[in-house]
This record gives sequence, C-alpha cells and structure tokens, in this order.
Amino acid sequence: MALCTTTISSSIFSSKFLSAVKRKNLPLLRSQISYFPSTFTYSVLPPLSSGSVSSKIRAVVGEETSGGSRTGVSVYKPKSYEVLVNDAAKSLVCALEEGNIRLEIDFPPLPSSISTYKGSSDEFNDANIQLALAVARKVEELKGTRACIVFPDRPEKRRASQLFKTAFETINGVTIGSLDDVSIGAVPSFFQSIRNTLDFDFDDETEDTQNSNEPPSFYIFINCSTRELSSIEKYVEQYAPSTPSLLFNLELDTLRSDLGLFGFPPKDVHYRFLSQFMPVFYIRIRDYSKTVSVAPFILNYTGALFRQYPGPWQVMLKQGDGSFACVAESDTRFTLGETKEELLRILGLQEEKGSSLEFLRRGYKNATWWEEDVDLENSSAWRN
Repeated sequence: MALCTTTISSSIFSSKFLSAVKRKNLPLLRSQISYFPSTFTYSVLPPLSSGSVSSKIRAVVGEETSGGSRTGVSVYKPKSYEVLVNDAAKSLVCALEEGNIRLEIDFPPLPSSISTYKGSSDEFNDANIQLALAVARKVEELKGTRACIVFPDRPEKRRASQLFKTAFETINGVTIGSLDDVSIGAVPSFFQSIRNTLDFDFDDETEDTQNSNEPPSFYIFINCSTRELSSIEKYVEQYAPSTPSLLFNLELDTLRSDLGLFGFPPKDVHYRFLSQFMPVFYIRIRDYSKTVSVAPFILNYTGALFRQYPGPWQVMLKQGDGSFACVAESDTRFTLGETKEELLRILGLQEEKGSSLEFLRRGYKNATWWEEDVDLENSSAWRN
C-alpha cells in the first residue's frame, strides 16, 4: 500500500487538526497576523510562565517591529533578492556601527530547488559573487565603506574579474583579492607555483583595474571550501587583524561538519577562529517530515532558523502563501535539534516527554559536536 503524504501549510489548521491539538491539551491563541489567508485562524503555542520574558524561548507571533529593533519579526516574506540584500546590508551596517569585526551572512543564493551544490557549482558561485557585489554596493551607499572581495585562489579571482568586470568598475571602492596573497612557507609556495602553472595562472590586466591604494574598510570572503578555512584564518591574521571580516554564504554549518576528518583542517579551527564570527543575517531553510499512525501517514513541513541583527534568533514555520511565521525566539542561537523541536511543538506533533517514542525519534544525541563543545570555544559570538 502506498503511503499518503500531505504538506503542512496555513490550511492545516482545519477543524480536524484543531480537535487533535485540543486532545493534546495545547492552548490555542488567536493570531494577530493579518498577512495570512483567512484559513489561518489560530496559532498553537505552549503555555508561557510568568517569567517568560527572561526564559530562553518566547513566542512573538503577531508582534510588530520597527527597523533596527532588537525584537524579532513576526512574519518574513521577502518579495525578491533585492529585499534580501537590503535586509542583509542593513544588518551588516548595524553590526559594524556597534564595533563588531567578525561577521557572517548566510542565506540561500539560489531558489531552494537548486540551492547550494545540488545544482551547478558555477551557478552557485556566480550567484554568490553577484549577491556579494550587491551587498557591498548597498553598504557603500549606507556607510561609505570600501570592500575587498576575497576569492579562494587566483584562478577564481581572474574568472570573476573577467565575468563581472563592469560590475566591479561601477561600484565605488570595491577591490578583489585571493587567499593566495597570504605569505606562506617555501614548500607550499613550490606546490602553489606548480598548481598555478597547471591552471595556466598567467597575469591578467583586468585584475589590476580592481586594485586600490586605499585600504579596504572590510573584507568579504566568498566561495570557500572547508580546506580553505585555515587559509582564511591566516589571511585575516595577516591583512585584517583589526579590520572587519565577513564570511559570506559559506554555509559554515556544512563546512564545520568536515572539520576533524582525514584530509581536512582540525576541529580547533572552529574553536579558535570560526566561533568569533557573529551571524548578522542568517536564513537556514530545511524540509522535514513526520510519520503518524493515521492518514495521511506522512506530514511534510518546512521551517527555518532565522536571524536579522540586531534582532534575536527565531524559529520560523513556512505558511501556504510562502511566508515564514515566527513561532519561537531566543537571545542565543537555537541548535538544529531545538529548531526541529520548536516546529514540532507549534504543530502539536511532539511525542510525550520522556516516552520511548520520543527517545526513538530523537536518538541519544540531538546536537552536533560544534553545538555541544561550548567549553572549548574561544568565543561565543557565533551563538549570539
């Protein structure tokens, strides 16, 4: 017998669903959000204690916010990538004005169906370059900064300088560099020279047009892999010890998972270096599914971990109209396991606490090593 599936959206809040929620003794609060279709009438929220303001998680659905507010957004539905870029740039400027120098921006550079390396890596890299240029342009308009975009190596730098020559020339103060600019020992230099020769790494006159005598106001690192994280650290130590540095769409959660494996940098790179970078604009979208014992047997739903500085970390549930509604927020970063638990809680799909079903679903560990090893980190900025 084939399994039936359904996708959770605003329309799931039907009479049958609400009656099922009531059997779980979860209170229903009327939503104050006017952006959703009329079928979205209720939000499922856990009971809040009198000290909920100081608790780790509190619901903010229906709460209005203003620009620059440290309160989270109720609903997030960017109409275009231009809106995403503007929001990311404003968050970045706010963090820079407060004196933060180790920063991260991470959001899907392409439509979710072909995002990251599931599609063409060239499309992924080129989209990141265009978005980085757009952010650099917006920050220059808002703050008058000069950005240096740093590529993994000289071939990538040359390719970008040729494909996006016009864009580089039209944005004031934007220069380019590569991780190959870092001074290294004689043996690595020998192998680097061989690689450059095999890559036909000859000088290109177009690269000189993106150089400047003035030092950059901040550095943007893009399209780097796990192997290049150590090179980023050396680059920052050499060129930007006190200059703001931005890790742009590197998908650090994916890169961190390779640290410590054979042929990759050690985990200490996270403890010592990556832990310093505070996410100022972050959207991590994930699809989930939940097996139930009655029809439709499999429930599919989509959620996101969201942060728009200076606001808090938020767990968002995707609605039928494509918007994301906040269901929980925290001053500190949610782990991946906590994000899923919040989504299950708001949908009324959690197993009974302490039951065998809960243990079988969650397993013995529900957090990654970089989320657990708090005591080994030199900084907690990446969690704030």
